[in-house]
Amino acid sequence: MVVAVGANRRGAEEDADKPSSGTGGFALYGETAMPVFKDLNSPEGRKAYALPDDFQHNAAFVALRVHAGDDASCLNLNRTQQPRLVGVRPQLLAQRGAFTLTAQEAADAGQSPWLLLDRREADGAIPAIADTNTITWSLGKKLGDTVAYTDERGRTFQVRLVAAIDNSILQGSLVIAEDALIEKYPSDGGYRMFLIDASRDRAEEIARVLSVQLSDVGLAVMPATERLAEFNSVENTYLAIFQALGGLGLILGSVGLGVIVFRNVMERRSELALMRAVGFSRRSIARLILTEHWVLLALGLVVGWLAAIVAVLPAMRAGPVPYLSLGITAAAVLAAGLLWTWLAARLALRGPLLEALRNE
Repeated sequence: MVVAVGANRRGAEEDADKPSSGTGGFALYGETAMPVFKDLNSPEGRKAYALPDDFQHNAAFVALRVHAGDDASCLNLNRTQQPRLVGVRPQLLAQRGAFTLTAQEAADAGQSPWLLLDRREADGAIPAIADTNTITWSLGKKLGDTVAYTDERGRTFQVRLVAAIDNSILQGSLVIAEDALIEKYPSDGGYRMFLIDASRDRAEEIARVLSVQLSDVGLAVMPATERLAEFNSVENTYLAIFQALGGLGLILGSVGLGVIVFRNVMERRSELALMRAVGFSRRSIARLILTEHWVLLALGLVVGWLAAIVAVLPAMRAGPVPYLSLGITAAAVLAAGLLWTWLAARLALRGPLLEALRNE
């Protein structure tokens, strides 16, 4: 149990540059307080915000429209009713193969799941894609379920979940097609969320320039890996608590092992007294007792580890495993087991063993 819990902790993204990672391959993530009406990928957009000319080659923007709603990420512990809607041109993410979609409804062969957002539903529902954690835990829903919204005209419409993203920086929002968002909320003009593609060695410089040049619209930009780490930290905190409690339980359980060893040795005192009478030294007898039980302890740990590794093999393949913390826990359990068996054997062997032989 301890290994299984620890193996599911999420560390820093080792392959953050890959489009299939939780960052979508984007180096930076930004949000503005006021909408941006210019395309920052175009010469006019760069000129409007006095961005350097080399931004054309060093940074690319995927701009998203935002309709305000509840924060459905793991940073909000409340059950959300209407997460914020994010509008994107699906082709931009489909071309990049951005993010890993863990589940999806049926799509045409060879078609990117992102293009499901352009699909017209028979009942008029709007297709949406969301983070797995948002769908499962924040909304308590599954693929195919719908979330009700009210548009600017006061008419209710449904947003249908058609695909799920694995642990991403888009956690907390429902992603729909930009055209659908404009249709339902035409007054939400401009773009307020940006996924920024840039080389890692220049990401810090680009973030600094953007923060200065777009300060009038209140741009807050951060590394995409940092945003993902904020979400992971909540999950990791819970897992760390369970791992610590499980490890403490194992360590306390080793006290029970010491009690069993003590009782076992006390029941064998006549046998040990006979060995003492035929010439075995007290040290040899103690070594024999400890070897018997320490081998059992080691075998128990090995069998437990092997079973745990088989159980969590998919999680180990999916990402980095905190071997250090798991190793420390295993070492603590081993050390506690060795200590209590040694103390139990030492206490049980105290006193004259020959008295037990006379009682026989």
